[in-house]
Amino acid sequence: MRTRFHQELEQLAVMLEQMCLGDRDAVAMATDALLNADIEQAERAIDLCARVATMGEECEESAVMLLALQAPVASELRRVVTALQLSGNLARMGGLCAHIAELVRRRHPDPVIPDSLRDTVTRMGAAAVHMAGDAARVLATGDADGAAGLDAEDDVMDGLHRDLLNAVLGPEFYDGAPTAVDLALLGRYYERFADHTVEVGRRTVFMTTGAVLPE
Repeated sequence: MRTRFHQELEQLAVMLEQMCLGDRDAVAMATDALLNADIEQAERAIDLCARVATMGEECEESAVMLLALQAPVASELRRVVTALQLSGNLARMGGLCAHIAELVRRRHPDPVIPDSLRDTVTRMGAAAVHMAGDAARVLATGDADGAAGLDAEDDVMDGLHRDLLNAVLGPEFYDGAPTAVDLALLGRYYERFADHTVEVGRRTVFMTTGAVLPE
């Protein structure tokens, strides 16, 4: 019985890693759609986000079943409860990717991003992809150093977010209120995506070792 329990725990860990990789691919697709006003790529990103959401529901069901039927204790209980929390973080990351892609859908065929801010948004997208990839590696390995490194990457994203907002609120922004609103939302989506990757790293380390990383 305990052998099966540990097999199910490992399957749950694999599902979480797959969700994170799905988030990485979705934010890459959504960013590409955003920069190229590519409606087909936006739809593919939205479809992938829906699959990530379904995987999140499956993870939650698996974790609840393990809690209800296997009565885990000590470190096993920590792993199951933290996996349940992680599935929520990863599902929300997918939801944020979907919001990015939906901006493309709503504005199509017009671009969301003015030429003056393409570089900033390109860098935000690249940072999000990199952070999600690193978070997936932390999920696979439980690497505390890798998880701590996500904080530094989040600082980069926060700086890019400030740059974007400063440009939108600056005196040389002439692209209109609707574009300003979309860009403000876009910056928030990327910033929150990055925050969730940091939380994934922290929770993964706690799940695997019991150590709590400083915030």
